This record gives sequence, structure tokens and C-alpha cells, in this order.
Amino acid sequence: MSGNQSMKLPIIVSATIHVGVIVALALNIDFSSKPEMLAAPHAQPEALKAVAIEQNKVDDYVKQVRQERADAARKERDRQAELERKADDARKAREQEQQRIQKLAEQRKQQEIETQKAAEAAETARIKQQQEQEKAAKAEAARKQKEQEQKAAEEAAKKAEAKRKAEEAAAKKAEAERKAREEAERKARAEAERKRQVEEARRRQEQEMQDALAAEQAQLSAARSRQLMSEVNKYKAMITSTIQRNLVVDDSMRGKSCKVQVRLASDGFVTNVSILGGDPQVCRATQNAINKAGRLPVSPEPDVYQQMKEINLEVRPEFN
Repeated sequence: MSGNQSMKLPIIVSATIHVGVIVALALNIDFSSKPEMLAAPHAQPEALKAVAIEQNKVDDYVKQVRQERADAARKERDRQAELERKADDARKAREQEQQRIQKLAEQRKQQEIETQKAAEAAETARIKQQQEQEKAAKAEAARKQKEQEQKAAEEAAKKAEAKRKAEEAAAKKAEAERKAREEAERKARAEAERKRQVEEARRRQEQEMQDALAAEQAQLSAARSRQLMSEVNKYKAMITSTIQRNLVVDDSMRGKSCKVQVRLASDGFVTNVSILGGDPQVCRATQNAINKAGRLPVSPEPDVYQQMKEINLEVRPEFN
């Protein structure tokens, strides 16, 4: 049991030292000065020997870590130096590029100035040439204008002579046309008067014929009207007689009458009876008599029937 404990103790001490060294490295603690060893009055010789061996390993590890850190610092310095060199090269390249751009801008500006001068010179030459062309064109236009004016004067003289001759011919023609027109108007008036007289005679003749026909028609119409009225009165008398034959009377009806309107079909059939006024007893007897007869006498002639299809009658009872 005591042997196991003696083996565990060095392991525990070694692990503790490793952990301490790692923490110290993390906290950047200097191990150049060795700490004093505390006296362990009851430590065993084997444990102390193990601690010494582990201390050597720790020292070696610390030296390795320091070397790595020194190498890393050197590399970082080299990297920073390289970055500064590259930055300086980039700055120089940027300055050179700016100088090149500035030089190109100055060259472009100079070219623009020269181009503008060339354009102004070309514009001046063009304006001068245009002015010379305009001057030549004006001179040519003046020459043509003069020629046109001369030709126009000659044409005007020719036109004036032609106009004078045309006016003389027109005046002669107008006089001849006036005379011809007056003759035509005279003939037209004479023809119109002749036609008027012929038309007036025709109208008088037609009017006389119409008057004669109207008088004859009036006579015929009057005769027909008289004939119609005669026929109507005849059939009215026949209808009244038919009603009287079918009328049932008594002494109370003496001196009384009834007015009725009878509507008839073309064959005499009674289609309607309307009481217009009169003694009620006589009117009832009259309506009964008409209904009893059923059909009343009607003329077969259409124009007579037209006068009778709605007929007004006054019925007075007759006593023998």
C-alpha cells in the first residue's frame, strides 16, 4: 500500500508543475530565476528525484517555447518590413501613376487647345468662303434679276398689246352678243306671250269643262241624295211599321212616345238597341217589339245601308 502511494506522489507533483509552467507561459512569467524549493521534511527520496527530472524537462520546454516566440517575432518583423516595403512600392507606383495621369491630362488639354484653334481657324475659313459665295450669289442674283426685269418689261409690253387687241375683240364680241341676246329676248318674249295666250285659252276651256262637269255632278249628287233620302225614309217607314206590328199597347200609352237608336247589320239583323229618351213604358214596349222582330227591313244598296246602319227612330203607339 505504501509503494503505490510513493509512485502516485511524483506523478501528481509532475502534473502540477506542468500545469504551472503552462499557466506561467500564458501569463508571460520569467523562469530565469529558479524558485527556492520548500523544504519537505517528510518527502521521500524517490519523489524528489522525480521532481528534479521533471524540472529539467520543463526548462527544456521553456527554452523551446522562447525560441519559437523569438522566431515568431522575427518573422513578424520581417512580415511588417515586407508590408512596409510593398506599401512604399505601392505609394511610389501611385505617385508615378498620378504623374502619368497628370501628364496625359496636360497633353489632352494641349491637344484640346490645338484642336479648338484648328476648329476656329477652319470656322473662320468657312465663314470667309461662305461670305465670298454669298457675295458671288448676290451678284449673280442681281444679274438674273436685271435680266428678268428686262424680260418682264418686254413681256408686259407684249401683254399690253395683246390685252388691247383682246379688249377690242371682246368689245366687238360683247356688242354682237348683246344684239343677239336682245333679239333672243324679243323672240323669247313673243314666244312666251304666244304660249301664255295658248295656256290661258286651254285653262279657260278646262275651267269651262270642269264647271260643266261640276254642275252636272252636283245635279247628279242632288238627285242621288234625294233618291237616298227617299230610300232611307222608305225603309225607316218600313222599320217603324214592323215595330208597330210587334208593339203591345194599352190606353195608358196614348199621346206618349220613345226615341231609340237601332244598330243594324247589312242583312237587317238588330245588333244593338239604345234608349235615347221618352216614356219608360213605351220604351220597354218598343225594345220588346224590336227584339221580337229580330230583323228589320234594310236596303240591299250599300250607300243606302250606310245611311241606315245606325238609325234614330221615334215610336208613337198607334190605336185603331
